Parts: sequence; structure tokens; C-alpha cells
Amino acid sequence: MPSQQKSGPEYERFDFLMNAPALFNAAATAAELGIFIFLSENPGSDFASLRKFTGVPEHQLRVLLQAVCAAGLMERTDGAYRNSAVAQDLLASDEPDSWAHTLIGWKEIYYPAFGQMTKALKAGTNTALESYPGDEPTLYKRLTHNPELEAVFHKAMAAFTLASINDLVEREEFAAVTNLLDIGGGDSTTTARLLERHPRMRSTVFDQPSVSRLAHGKEAQKFLDRIDLVTGDFFDTPFPKGSDAVLFSHVLGIFSAEQIVTLLKKAYDVLPPGGQVFIYDYNVTEDETKGIYGARLGLYFNILASGTGMAYPAEDFEGWLTEVGFENVRTVSELDYEHGFHIGVKP
Repeated sequence: MPSQQKSGPEYERFDFLMNAPALFNAAATAAELGIFIFLSENPGSDFASLRKFTGVPEHQLRVLLQAVCAAGLMERTDGAYRNSAVAQDLLASDEPDSWAHTLIGWKEIYYPAFGQMTKALKAGTNTALESYPGDEPTLYKRLTHNPELEAVFHKAMAAFTLASINDLVEREEFAAVTNLLDIGGGDSTTTARLLERHPRMRSTVFDQPSVSRLAHGKEAQKFLDRIDLVTGDFFDTPFPKGSDAVLFSHVLGIFSAEQIVTLLKKAYDVLPPGGQVFIYDYNVTEDETKGIYGARLGLYFNILASGTGMAYPAEDFEGWLTEVGFENVRTVSELDYEHGFHIGVKP
């Protein structure tokens, strides 16, 4: 009988897609158990050594290691285990930029919600938020009731920010900025990298009150004399004045078109003539058919985080900037991890 399993790149991708949720969780569990760091420090370890290190029962560890090997993140030769090159590069560290933090954060917060995708999309709202205590309309505000999980969330966000931020930090437009307003700046990861690159710059980080205890994270420690923290609600609290540039990094995609225009108007109102607004966010392609990071993000927003938003095409951001009154609007596209950098100048 001929094989029923079809071959070819498209079918191989489908096979991987069908098994990807399990493999992702295996990789995140291995990161949570510290296996990648252990193998970095002890390459060629045998099963018994991994069993002793993890404390996982023998049979269950056997299953986990097979899954991580199948995912291409670990290699086994003559009973000796080693990290693959990718795992060694991205997961074998506890530094702030380790992808291990992102995997753990997505495992704990993002992906459990995806089981409600059909329900949430049909309802037109983020029904998965029901799993979190509180009556606030967004995940970000409900996480304030669980400081431990909120810290996991921001650790994951910071790690991914560090992995994708170089294209932002190196933009020449920041060279002339003296006072930056970083809206939704979280634990100051982005601000810290910008201050490191631009010694004349100061930054005000604006975020919700619960984030204030995280706002001077590890990356920001050496710049505390150049960072101011202002807490408030994005929509209800006036933006601080006195900055010559406003940055929205990984913020606006969370919201609807109407909300984005509101936030851009607030930025416009606090900028002086000649002041600039910068948007650094995911962009899907103009025809909205490509972008796996953007696809994941849009689903996460609508199922759990905010009930709206997506990785918008560059044309949408340019249209909103123009609508608000910014001039010299332009986009730098095709940056790392499907990002775009959008610029507008207040006349």
C-alpha cells in the first residue's frame, strides 16, 4: 500500500504546525527546568546527570528530552546530550536578553488563552481574560492583582525587546533628541538602550502605577540619574510635557484605530513645533497575508490582552499620523522580527 503521509515542503510545514504547540511547551519546560543552561555548563551530560539535576521522574524526563530533541533544540549522541547551536545561542543563559524568559512568559500567559480562540473571536472580545481576577478590561491591568505573574510577563517582554531593539536604537533620528517621552516604557529596557547609545539624552518613562516597581530594571540601573518615572493611565492621565520626542514602542498595536488616534493626539499636544513622534511596532504586509510574529500577536491581543488591536500594516500607521496632523510622515520597513519604524514631525 502507498504511504498515506503526503510529502513536500507544504506538508512538512503542516506536520510541524500540528505538533508545534506540544514542542513549544516542551522547550519552555526545558528552559524552566534550567536544562539548556545546565547543558551549556556540562555539555555531553548523560541521562542520569540530567535526571539528578532536574528531579524529574525517569520516564517523564525521557519523554521530555525526546520532545526537545525532536524540536531541534537538543542533540543526543551515544547517550550524551548537548544543546543544539540554536539553543546554545538563544536559550542557554539567564541574562535579561535570553529567549528562555520569553518562552516561559508565553507558556504561562499567552498560549493558555488560545484555547478560547473560537469563543473570543465570535464574541468580539477578549473572553480569555475571565481567567484573571479583576474587572479591568485589559490583561495589563488585571496582572496588577498578581505581582508574581506580572513580573514574569515583563521579564518576557524585556527579553523579546532586547532581541528586537537594535534596529530602533540605531536609528539616526534619535541623535538630536534631548528629552524623550517613552510611553508604556515598562521596566525601562528600551529607554536604557537608547540612553546608552545617546549620552546626551534624558528619558521620561510613562506607564501604569503597578509597573513603577519594575521601571528601574537591570538594564536601567546605570542610568537612574537620566530617567524620570511618571505613572498614570494612557487615556485618562495627561502625558508629561517637556519632551522633544515621543516614543511608542510595542504599545499602539494593542489598541483599536480610534484609541491609537487618541494617543497620537495626546503625543501631538505635548510636543513642541519640530518635535517628533516615533512608533516602533510589528507590521504585517500590506495585503495582510504574511508575518508569523504579527499573526500570533494579533490573535493574542484579541483573545486575551485587550480585545482589539493587531500588527497593523505600515499604511495604517502612516494614515493615523497624518490624520492627527504630523508631517513628513514616513516608514522604515522590513526591520527585524517584522517590525516597522514610523516617524512624524509636528509642524
